[in-house]
Amino acid sequence: MKKLIALLTMAGMMFIGFHNVVLAQDSPADPTEQTEITDDTAEAIEEEVVQADEPETVQMEALDEEPLTFHEVLKEKFIEGGPEFMGVILLTLILGLAISIERIIYLTLSTTNTKKLLVSIEKALEGGGVDKAKDICRNARGPVASIFYQGLMRYDHGVDEVEKSIVSYGAVITGRLESGVSWISLFIALAPMLGFLGTVVGMIMAFDDIAAAGDISPQVVAVGIKVALLTTVFGLIVAIILQIFYNYIISKIDNLVNDMEDSSISFIDMITTFAKK
Repeated sequence: MKKLIALLTMAGMMFIGFHNVVLAQDSPADPTEQTEITDDTAEAIEEEVVQADEPETVQMEALDEEPLTFHEVLKEKFIEGGPEFMGVILLTLILGLAISIERIIYLTLSTTNTKKLLVSIEKALEGGGVDKAKDICRNARGPVASIFYQGLMRYDHGVDEVEKSIVSYGAVITGRLESGVSWISLFIALAPMLGFLGTVVGMIMAFDDIAAAGDISPQVVAVGIKVALLTTVFGLIVAIILQIFYNYIISKIDNLVNDMEDSSISFIDMITTFAKK
């Protein structure tokens, strides 16, 4: 009996010890293991943060690499061409545009409704005579009214003198309309010539760089030729711009001259008819 109780006691003690071992294995990890887990978790979080920041960095780089505008590219190329020839080409553009704008304004102000003016003069001749017609021409704007006024000033000398006066003063007015146009044509021819001159000088400088380097380096040749060709490009651009203005001005002058000639014929017929009354 005593042996049985001793065996049961020993079995109970072994069961309790085995239960403690199982509980010890199921217990939380020690602080060192927890620190390692925490460190791994922190590194994973940092990687996620870095990956989250990467798109913003890419977006910032994309913003920094946006393409230049047309004006910025034009300014950059102008500076690369050098101030010697590019400055002169720019000066031709400024002077040509200044003369073109002045001519366009002058020709626009010289435009007159000749049909309305002829009707007003005819009514004035029938209602108040030559003096009334002179007042109408004096107060009207444009070269056509000035031509008519010069013709009326010679009315007392006969219709032939009126016609001669109109033809003579018409030639003077035509010369005024064409004033300054020759300068525009000069700048049109001068701008590409300056560009070609800059190209030749740039090519000479490129060959000088090759001779100084003692070797035909693609970089040296490319830089020299690029600078040389930029002057030609800008010279041609200036010539094209001024050519457009020149053709527009010439067309307006032709329209004004044709209008002057047609209205002068009608005016002479009107004066002739009035003189016979």
